[in-house]
Amino acid sequence: MVTLSTEQQMLVEQRLSNDKKSMLVCYLLWFFLGGFGAHRFYLGKTQSAVIMLIIYILGWLMLFIYVGAILLLGIVVWLIIDAFTIPGMVEQDSQRRRETIQREVGLASKAT
Repeated sequence: MVTLSTEQQMLVEQRLSNDKKSMLVCYLLWFFLGGFGAHRFYLGKTQSAVIMLIIYILGWLMLFIYVGAILLLGIVVWLIIDAFTIPGMVEQDSQRRRETIQREVGLASKAT
């Protein structure tokens, strides 16, 4: 970890505030497009978002043989869990972004 000056730390925080994901947007995506995994795509959790999307689509396609109801029930449970874990996911994304920006700023200061 590179030690950053106060000016560099301010730059990191400014870039982070510009780049960080909005909790409100995440919850709106969760509420309106949650079954599609839109909130997970928004937070960069692509693998779990794709899995959620596939289960959701299969659930609707197989609803007529009642297997779909089980899949859709699983999605509902997943969405309820996500409702409580979204703040942590947003914070985790912000921390990951902060570390990336700190590395970029630290490397830029070494290059000059």
